Amino acid sequence: MQKTNDSFDLPQGTLDLLIMRASPLGPIHGYAIAQRIQQIWRDALQVPQGSLYPALHRLGYKKLLSSRWKPFEIGREAKFYELTSKARIHLKAETEGLDAPD
Repeated sequence: MQKTNDSFDLPQGTLDLLIMRASPLGPIHGYAIAQRIQQIWRDALQVPQGSLYPALHRLGYKKLLSSRWKPFEIGREAKFYELTSKARIHLKAETEGLDAPD
């Protein structure tokens, strides 16, 4: 995870929460998750693919995200991720009182 101009490390689990917070509305593919995080945080954060996809796999392993392949563009499929009910409970507990920066 990096800031637009400088690199910095986030505390363990922060990227997982950012991904879950960016994914609550329904199935979404990995690139769109990264774009949504960037949009939510007003371009202050960018998630590199080398961090995003391992985090998506980790969340799947923890049963916080489900995934399935779906048609995306003409002749192409993409893996779409969706929060599980376990993730919704976890997200609500973890983010009470937190908000995107003003």
